[in-house]
Amino acid sequence: MNNIVVFGASGQLGQCLKKVAETRGISSIYFPAESEANILDKEALKLVFDKYKPTWCINCAAYTAVDKAEDDVELARKINKTGVENISALAAEYGSTLVHVSTDFVFKGDIPGLLTETDIAEPINIYGLTKLEGEHDVVHALKKYYILRTSWLYSEYGNNFVKTMLKLGTERDELKIIADQVGTPTYGMDLAGCILHIIFSEVTAYGLYHYSNEGVASWYDFAKAIFDISGTEVKTLPIKTSEYPTRAVRPAYSVMDKSKIKQTFNIEIPYWRDSLITCIGKL
Repeated sequence: MNNIVVFGASGQLGQCLKKVAETRGISSIYFPAESEANILDKEALKLVFDKYKPTWCINCAAYTAVDKAEDDVELARKINKTGVENISALAAEYGSTLVHVSTDFVFKGDIPGLLTETDIAEPINIYGLTKLEGEHDVVHALKKYYILRTSWLYSEYGNNFVKTMLKLGTERDELKIIADQVGTPTYGMDLAGCILHIIFSEVTAYGLYHYSNEGVASWYDFAKAIFDISGTEVKTLPIKTSEYPTRAVRPAYSVMDKSKIKQTFNIEIPYWRDSLITCIGKL
C-alpha cells in the first residue's frame, strides 16, 4: 500500500496535485483538510499518519504572504519552520519519504546567472529565511526526502499574479509593472506533474532540486504576456523596483538552473509562455 498524503491540500499547489492525480487516475493519494491535518498540531498530524500510513508525504503548506511576513515573523516561522519540523519528525518515525516544496527566495538574487542547488542560500526577507529554516529541518530529520525549490507559482487555483493581472486588466486603463526583477514563472500543473513523476519514477536520488518552467522573464514581461495571450487591452508601463517600494525586499535576479532535476528524472520542462497559454485557456 503506497499511500501518498498531501499537506496544504486546499492551497494552490495542493489543488493542482489533486487535478493532475485525477487526470492520471492515481487513487492512492489523499488530501486531508487543514482541520484534520494542521501541520502545527502534532497530535492531529500523528492521527493522519496513523490513518493513512503514507509511503510518501507532499508538503505544500506554507506561509507565502511575502510582505506580511516581515511583520508577522512568529506565524511565518511557525508554518514554514515548525510545521515542517513536525511533518519531518513523523515522516522519519513512520518511514515515509517527504517531498517538500520550497522557494527561490532563499537566494539573495544579486548575481545575473543561473542558480544551482550548490549555490549559497542567503535570504533577504523573512519569508525566504523561514523557508530556508524549514529546508534545514527536513535535511536534519530525514534521509529520504526531496526538496523542490520553485518560483513565481501560478495556476487556475488560489490567488496568484496571473489571476490578479487578469482582474486588474479589466478594471484599469493603465498598469505599472516592475521590470527590474527577473525570474521564471512556474505553472502549478507542471510542478504538480513533476512531483508525481518523481514519486512514480522509483528513482531514489534524494536531495535538493530546482524546478520552474524554462526561460526568463521580468514581472513586466510576465504581465505583458498575460495581456497579449488573453486579449486584454490595457496600457502597461515598465517601472523600477525603487518606484514601487514593498515591505519585503525581493531578489533582483532569481533564475534557477534545472539541469539536475531534468537529468536525474529524465523530464522535459515546458517553456513558461507555453504553459501560460495553457493556463489562460483554462481560465
